[in-house]
Amino acid sequence: MAYIVLFFNILLLVSGQLLWKTGMNKLDTSKGDSWMTLLWSPHIWSGLVLYGIATVLWLYVLKKLPLSLAYPLQSLAYVIALVAAVFIFHESVPFQRWVGVAIILVGVIVLAWK
Repeated sequence: MAYIVLFFNILLLVSGQLLWKTGMNKLDTSKGDSWMTLLWSPHIWSGLVLYGIATVLWLYVLKKLPLSLAYPLQSLAYVIALVAAVFIFHESVPFQRWVGVAIILVGVIVLAWK
């Protein structure tokens, strides 16, 4: 169960980052938007809410799993965020980042191996 909660924690963290990125992309200083505009952004607020929920889930994970296992497994967020950036924001990802993601995945597999 703790692994499932950890996975949802990771998805919420990545979703929060995607919402923040969307909110920041909508910020247009040429039209007079300022940093104060962010205070009213539903994307920014939604991301904060998701981070709050993720924190509650993380507390549960910390109760059930060793930190030395749970925290490195949370690095899957980097992998999911990179893939999401490609598909959602159409970001170009250089080869070195893909190699880094592969290394993270290998590390996660080694950690999860029993």
